[in-house]
Amino acid sequence: MAGPGTGYPMECSQTVKRSTGTLYGVGVGPGDPELITLKALRILKSVPVVAWPAPLSGESLARSIAAPHMRDGQVEIPIRMPIEAGVFPSGEVYDEAAQKIAHHLEAERDVAAICEGDPFFYGSFMYLFGRLADRFPIEVIPGITSLTAAAAVLGHPLAARNDTLAVVPAPLEEGVLERRIADCDACVIIKIGRHLRKLRRIIDRLGLLNNAHYVEYATMDQQRTSPLADIMIDSASYFSIVLIHKRGDAWQ
Repeated sequence: MAGPGTGYPMECSQTVKRSTGTLYGVGVGPGDPELITLKALRILKSVPVVAWPAPLSGESLARSIAAPHMRDGQVEIPIRMPIEAGVFPSGEVYDEAAQKIAHHLEAERDVAAICEGDPFFYGSFMYLFGRLADRFPIEVIPGITSLTAAAAVLGHPLAARNDTLAVVPAPLEEGVLERRIADCDACVIIKIGRHLRKLRRIIDRLGLLNNAHYVEYATMDQQRTSPLADIMIDSASYFSIVLIHKRGDAWQ
């Protein structure tokens, strides 16, 4: 088509953007396969490609949660990585995973990258988001977090009224960890693992041992709950949480 009075072809006023697949960051919840959202269920059943995080060897918890909802024939991208402190998250692993996912997105195939809990609450998906969000459409599907799952199975509400609720990682240095616990009305301590003995020592020193409740593998088959005062081991599962409310019960 010629431009008015020029005899030359008219340039398009807009550049046509090539379509791509969409990357979905799907939170699959704390462990029970029934504790996923309807939206997560729809996406898991519809996408042609599913990416999932896993340790260097062994089963992927995220995939085991999602497995009952996946369909035959889906392409799977395992993202295996070291999970030891000081190594995770591995930049090289996520760089490689992002490249594999980008290959499918460029071919207009949608990808669901799944993770336990919620994608943006200490979720592994955020490291893919940071590498791909400027190139592809991304939708984040929230999931039930380990915090709310732990409160539910323990029967201990997290907070009420004007309480300040803190989420505190146990690997923090002991003095910092103690200050964080002391400065809030209620707290959830995560990533306990080998820090259980240190954590118990701090909570006892603060006079909160009788207010502390322990749960591991919340909502899963191997779930275990107990007052922290009754836990005598020195280390715990990575999938363990301690809840503390300084009033004892949030409703008091």
